[in-house]
Amino acid sequence: MRRRTRVLWAILLALLVGPPALLAAYRFLPPPGTPLMLVRAFQGLGTDYRWRPLLAISPHLARAVIASEDNLFCRHWGFDLDALHGEIDRAIRGRRPRGASTITQQTAKNLLLWPGRDVARKLAEAWLAPQLELVLGKRRILELYLNVAEWAPGVYGAEAAAWHWYDKPAADLTPREAARLAVILPNPLHWTPKGQAGRARSIERRVGQLGPLLDCAP
Repeated sequence: MRRRTRVLWAILLALLVGPPALLAAYRFLPPPGTPLMLVRAFQGLGTDYRWRPLLAISPHLARAVIASEDNLFCRHWGFDLDALHGEIDRAIRGRRPRGASTITQQTAKNLLLWPGRDVARKLAEAWLAPQLELVLGKRRILELYLNVAEWAPGVYGAEAAAWHWYDKPAADLTPREAARLAVILPNPLHWTPKGQAGRARSIERRVGQLGPLLDCAP
């Protein structure tokens, strides 16, 4: 019984101390990889991952991603409580979650958690998101997200995506190309920039409409 108690306390301590320690490192260092990269590599998809600092990525892409994935990214503290409650309720009712994670939650998932849409992972995202906000800040979260997000099977980060889809560095992406890349983030295994052209035009318009809501982007 005592041994089991010690094990439980050790697990709890790891959950409390481990993520902040990793985040403190990721505040300054590029992640060597992510759990999803390991999964995809095991599936035989390879790994094209090229880190670039935020200022070496087109600001058009940062703004398009916020417009596409999380309009309130520059304002919230990591997650939307109403959206989170709605997702948990849908899962409990046996309905498919709609994936309303913020960019901060998605970054937490990409860096520290497993792929999937189960309730446990959603709760873990909500637990970790405020820690990312506190330890990393908006610019670093955005930098991490743009560098580790999957943009095609086995293709991770803005630099690899720009070369994969447009044969150019991420710094040179145009507003149209940025919007077309942002639009495929929800389903990078099956969507392509050309296949979502209509939604990409909507994202371009939304970038122009968000105004001060983009003030944390480069």
